[in-house]
Amino acid sequence: MKYLKSLYVQVTIGIVLGVFAGWLFPSFNGTAKLISETFINMIRMVIAPVIFLTIVAGIAGAGDMKKVGRVGLKAFVYFEIVTTLALVIGLLTANLIKPGKGVDRPTGTSEQVAKYTAQAQEMNWGKFFSDIVPHNVLEAFAKGDILQVLFFSILFGIGLKMLGSKGDGLLSTFDKINQVLFNVIRIIMKLSPIGAFGGMAYTIGKFGFASIIALGKLLLTFYLTGFLFIFIVLNFVCFYYKISLWKLLGYIKEELLIVLGASSSEAALPSLMQKLTAAGCEKEVVGLVVPTGYSFNLDGTTIYLSMSVIFLAQVFDIDLSIGQQLTVIGVLLLTSKGAAGVTGSGFIVLASTLTALKVIPIEGLGLLIGVDRFMSEGRAIVNIIGNTIATVVIAKSEKEIDMDTYKRVVEKKQLAA
Repeated sequence: MKYLKSLYVQVTIGIVLGVFAGWLFPSFNGTAKLISETFINMIRMVIAPVIFLTIVAGIAGAGDMKKVGRVGLKAFVYFEIVTTLALVIGLLTANLIKPGKGVDRPTGTSEQVAKYTAQAQEMNWGKFFSDIVPHNVLEAFAKGDILQVLFFSILFGIGLKMLGSKGDGLLSTFDKINQVLFNVIRIIMKLSPIGAFGGMAYTIGKFGFASIIALGKLLLTFYLTGFLFIFIVLNFVCFYYKISLWKLLGYIKEELLIVLGASSSEAALPSLMQKLTAAGCEKEVVGLVVPTGYSFNLDGTTIYLSMSVIFLAQVFDIDLSIGQQLTVIGVLLLTSKGAAGVTGSGFIVLASTLTALKVIPIEGLGLLIGVDRFMSEGRAIVNIIGNTIATVVIAKSEKEIDMDTYKRVVEKKQLAA
């Protein structure tokens, strides 16, 4: 029974039991939701301080200001290229498979759709980018706003570095606090099988298998697209940089299962940062790329958004021209960047995109509400894989990764003494 001690096995068992619990006892979904949300909240409570301490330690400890700017620019360019490919692949597969053909059109506008539409109309994308600068640092930490914490952390790290040797004592204290936080994360991770159980039991108990059957073609198309994106696009990136995709996925398999159960890539963010640092990536690169990627490198979310637009166009028999589909890509390149910063983000961003396009009836969102939870697992898994690869690639391109450590930890290679 030694294998039962493996977190990977424990989370797998939690997910399977959650499916059966949700199926056999659907009324349990309320309690299951509380279990899942409690676990995710435990993760969220350490995200902001971990990001802050990791970035400050990276910049102040061995930081080069030119390198910070270079890493940030390189990450932004990489994110734009890869998310654009994700959008194009989502459009292509939706056009080829046509998951919306033959689906009954929704009648009327549900209260949920009306709520998302109202929120979408309130969204101001210029304000989204200006809000990266927090007006209150403590509030940014309290809300767990990743981008605001990231912005303040970079400035604080630069300020601490400017102190020179006078800041060594504070830096040493921060390093010890960070070690304590990672010990807290290890404790929380032991509860991840329970969190995964709650998340899966809630999903199945609340939405059941009926919605899967009704929109099964869309679900299959989405997961097929995510699979193709990972094993063609991201695998090519890994091949180019001489990284094994399979071994990297094996290294983060616990995080992938946690994300699957919780339906949120945020649930694995602190653990992922810890693992990438342990794999030899410099703290500074990990601290900059991973949190930024959670807002600007959402490959799974962009696939979902582009595919949903084409799906709804097919449901309403709206034949989008090549020009209109290029417009979809252009609009989504902007709107998708706010997907991580808003509660109920997927639908709000999708609603804002449909509003901007003025071609597809917005009440079509009602079709996606019941099946969205089943797609969120796929979105979150693709997102976390994309951000993991981005971090390793950028660290390697900057020569900010200890490849001996990486080969020993990730690829399990025994290096010659």
